[in-house]
Parts: sequence; structure tokens; C-alpha cells
Amino acid sequence: MNTSPIGILLLNTGTPDNTHISTVRRYLRQFLFDPRIIDLPAWLRWPLVQLITLFRAKRSAQAYKQIWTQAGSPLAYHSQQLVSGLSSELGQDYKVVIGMRYGNPSIASAIETLQAANCRQIIVLPLFPQYSSAASGSVIEEALTRLAKRWNIPPVSVCEPFFDHPLFINAFSNKINKALKAQSTQAELLLFSYHGIPERHLDKAQSCQPRCDRQSPCPKQTRNHFCYRSQCYETSRKIAENISNVPHEISFQSRLGRLVWTRPYTEQILNTLRERGIQHLAVACPSFIADCLETLEEIGIRLKAQWQALGGETLTLIPTLNSDPEWVSALTNIIHSKTEHANGRKA
Repeated sequence: MNTSPIGILLLNTGTPDNTHISTVRRYLRQFLFDPRIIDLPAWLRWPLVQLITLFRAKRSAQAYKQIWTQAGSPLAYHSQQLVSGLSSELGQDYKVVIGMRYGNPSIASAIETLQAANCRQIIVLPLFPQYSSAASGSVIEEALTRLAKRWNIPPVSVCEPFFDHPLFINAFSNKINKALKAQSTQAELLLFSYHGIPERHLDKAQSCQPRCDRQSPCPKQTRNHFCYRSQCYETSRKIAENISNVPHEISFQSRLGRLVWTRPYTEQILNTLRERGIQHLAVACPSFIADCLETLEEIGIRLKAQWQALGGETLTLIPTLNSDPEWVSALTNIIHSKTEHANGRKA
């Protein structure tokens, strides 16, 4: 009987080790120099990254300070809690680790841990519900590149995006319903805010055939397997089916630079909502499975301040899945299905 464990390699984008400007600058350089983030030739990308980090590091460090906790980075903390929860749920036959594309613990160090455990099989699980080259593609490329350099390479499989997986949808829906019921003032509208990507990334993926206008809502998901925008709309559509009595809108956040990114933009849609007389707004972020800078600071602090400056009364940020027990159970089932499929048994 083979007693070697099955390795579960969870992957996420990453976080700085601390809020010092020099540390944040180093993190940003690593992040922005990734050709899947800024898809320019290296000789153009490098001076651009230097310029961006020169002006952005201090502001980003201040933003991280606003969300930093005694346990450190929220993303790092929630990721480790997820590892602990999954390890407990899966049992001794599995070795669960987290690897960050930028920062620590690195994907390389996570693979070292799996190698030391002599894993007989490795399941790579990007923690991004919807596929994008900038996020999913980058972490998968890094993981497979690192694994390919090993002398002994066990069977490796990569989990597909789970943007419409019933267990993910149910876990996120229940999180939203619980938060809405706990509100002292009922939200008049639920805004799904997703991380944006440059529209040219959609063009490069040739993901949407025929090409849509990129401004109207995407139609129901059919065969656009790499269309990030379409997958976001499908996630929202399925979650909304489980949310009663609260209408919803969809938008995209976290723009960088002056390129056209996925639309509509979150910060601009607030104006439209206020013109419609919306006073009480709830925001959920289903492209993030762990609360981080983009949810806690960008939405929970900056967007909330913008909403109030526009005359809105309340903006409630709904926590994402983090290490919620239902999400741990959902991921456990997703992993079991993947290992059964890899071993040739019916999932």
C-alpha cells in the first residue's frame, strides 16, 4: 500500500511580508514585471515598472497599513487558515500547502515542501474562481515550470476554474445571505465587484466568439472557456438565483494605468446608482476567495468613502469565503473529485 500523501498545491497571487515601503516596492516590482501582468517586451516593461513603483510604493504601503492586523497580512492569514482547515478535513493522506506567485511563501518553497513529503501525486489548485491569464495563467505557469525542473516528477493535474461550480456558488450565496440578514438596514442593491483586467487580455485570449461590445452584460456561459468577463457574469447570475428580494449589478475594480479595462468600472457605477436614488448598498467580491487589499481597502475603505461623499448612506462590504467551514467542505469535495478522476475512477 502506498503511504505517500497526495500533494495539494493551493496557489494565489501574494502579499508583501510587511508594510515597509522598501518591502512593498520589492513586491510590486516582482508583481508588475510578470509578463502576464504587463504584457510588453522586457526592455519596455522594466523601465515602466520602475516608474510605476517609484510613485506607487508609498501609497500602496499606506493602504496595506490600513488593513494590516496583529496576525499580519489578511491574505496570508486567511490562506494559512484555509490550509489548516483543508488539512484537517482531508486527513493524513493529503499534504496541503499554499504557494504565492509573488512574495512568501513562494510557489518554489511550497513545491519543496511537497517534495520533502514524497507526494505520489500533486493537485494544483489556483484559488481564482474565474480564469484569467494574469492570475490563473501566471500561477499555473510558475508552478508547472518549477515542477518541470524536478528530477522526480509525480503525476500532476490542474483544477479547472470553479466559477460556476455548485459548491462554490452555494458557499458564496450563503455567505451573502447571512450578511444581508445581519444588516440593521436592508440593502437596496447588491453590487458584484470583480477584479478587472485590460480588455486587450480578452482579445489576446480570443475568448469571446463572436466578439461582444464589452459593455453590455455577457450572455449565459456556453463555450467561452477563457473569457474572464463572461465567467464573472455567469458567477453573478448563478449566485443571484440564490439571493431573494435584492437586485444586483456587476462591475470591475482595480484598474491600473490608462488602458481600457473590463467594464463597467466599479468607481463609476456608484454615480449611476446614486442617480437612481440608491442609499443602501452591499458589495460582494466573488473573484476573491480571501479578503485582501482589493476587498478590505479598495472597497471597504476607499469605495465606502466615495459612496458617502456621493450622498449614499451605507455601503456594506460582505466578507468573502476566507476559511469558512462550508468553503473548506466545498474545496474538499472538489479535490476529492479531482483525485478520483486522476486515478481513473468515476468522479
